[in-house]
Amino acid sequence: MSIWVIFKLLGSLALLMFGMKSMSEALQKMAGPQLRYILSTMTTNRFTGVLTGLFVTAAVQSSTATTLMTVSFVNAGLLTLMQAIAVIMGAHIGTTVTAWIMSLVFSFNVAAVIYPALLVGIILIYRKKRRIVGDFLFGAAFLFLGLMTLKNTSLSLMEDAQTYDAIKGFFISFNDLTFWNSFLFLMIGTVLTLCVQSSAAIMAITMVLCATGILHIDQGILLVMGQNIGTTITANIAAFNANTSARRAAFAHFTINMVGVILGLLLLRPFFGIICQITGFDPAMNPQTEGFAFLSAIVLATFHSAFNILNTLLMLGFVPLIERFVCWVIQPKQTDDEEEFRLQFITTGIMKTPELSVLEAQKEIRSFAERMQQMFGMVRDLVTENDENAFAKGFARIEKYEAFSDSMEIEIARYLNDVSDAHLSDETKAKMRAMLREISELESIGDACYNIARTLNRRIKGKEDFTESQYEHMHQMMGLVNQALTQMNATLVGYREQNDVNRSFNIENEINNYRNQLKSQNINDVNKHAYTYAIGTMYMDIIGECEKLADYVVNVVEARMGTRQKEV
Repeated sequence: MSIWVIFKLLGSLALLMFGMKSMSEALQKMAGPQLRYILSTMTTNRFTGVLTGLFVTAAVQSSTATTLMTVSFVNAGLLTLMQAIAVIMGAHIGTTVTAWIMSLVFSFNVAAVIYPALLVGIILIYRKKRRIVGDFLFGAAFLFLGLMTLKNTSLSLMEDAQTYDAIKGFFISFNDLTFWNSFLFLMIGTVLTLCVQSSAAIMAITMVLCATGILHIDQGILLVMGQNIGTTITANIAAFNANTSARRAAFAHFTINMVGVILGLLLLRPFFGIICQITGFDPAMNPQTEGFAFLSAIVLATFHSAFNILNTLLMLGFVPLIERFVCWVIQPKQTDDEEEFRLQFITTGIMKTPELSVLEAQKEIRSFAERMQQMFGMVRDLVTENDENAFAKGFARIEKYEAFSDSMEIEIARYLNDVSDAHLSDETKAKMRAMLREISELESIGDACYNIARTLNRRIKGKEDFTESQYEHMHQMMGLVNQALTQMNATLVGYREQNDVNRSFNIENEINNYRNQLKSQNINDVNKHAYTYAIGTMYMDIIGECEKLADYVVNVVEARMGTRQKEV
């Protein structure tokens, strides 16, 4: 076998994987918001969960995308663990559609549709408005082109008798399905799927090898079963740094497939015999026989579908037991410090689709906003704290939260920048610009809280105190600011259409008017010697910082709602 043939095989595999990725991403862009809605609402019980997982996976042509989406939804608190297990089971069935699509290459000449699809695809891409449809056509064309090239290159090996006999002879030495031989091919399927991060690509290779007679159909089926294990590792890698529920969902994915493979191995002979009877395939058929390639592909696709359907039907009754098992295996992480900085919803590792990444970033921003309101609550508690030791502890805690706000802004922005490297729709780009503004303003809220705490620290060190009226005014101002923060968090959680931006604007106007009133009153009080100029300056620094904080709050709301307050 020449170097040219090796490069041709690897290149066709790369083309197939690129086509599969492009097609799946285009489908997810076309149905991104709808898929999120379906996953988060149509999982009321385990049966609808299975149907949802099946539908979504068939729609996006990627069980990995569905599983990662499901794990991320669990991480974000949008799905329960039991709902996620049912969706993952459905994804196992939905992914078998890919194998049936690939079998088309062995039934007719797909070149007749590949090149027209490429032509129409490039026209739609340049029209921009239909770019996503063009991306889908390009992806589908590349998928079939890579598969067709892979098949033709493999068939050309049969013409070189020496090379063909050498490769086939190697696999024949493992034809006897002993325990170790079965385990070997099972592990080969697992490792290859893990390496290329695509069970579809390994399924394509398996189909081609079986179609050419290089690989016996028994060995091909073991590779298919190994793919079922390998594809689960992707979700577990993605969930490694996620919360406990997400890691449990990923482990449930592994558990379901692992139990299914073990049962499949025990019943492999009779099960395989039934598949052969259904499809009319004779395992002893000569690879040179007309129709052998198509029949072998149909056998693999049928086995893949039947195996996953039966495994899902069997496991469906044990969902509560699976849930208890994974909860027992995956215990919550024990942390010494509850306030240790850690992103809750954004997970490192494998990059998700842009739509899913934006969803995770939105959840992280909501968490960021909640932390900033908690930080402001600490500042309010610090106002009346006169014990130096207690004050020092509270001030140190606020300093820590200020560092949190800096870190969260940087990490979320970095994540959004990584997402922006992908092809994004105009709507998604607008969302990302809004989110970048939101995190910048939220970090400014943290700075404002820290500035108020520093002013209070100056008062403690200077051994000075505010008057009762000043305390009353500060509490009233901070109460208004807290209302603004509460309204901001409500805006970030709800749908934009359900929120009234005028509520935030009204609170902001009230804060501005109150600040102006206190500013005038402070000048009169200092002139009347009601308190010293120094304490009056610190007092107005706090009032002014509260007003700035409220401005940052309104900026967050504007970014979220896509509006701007009218200038008066």
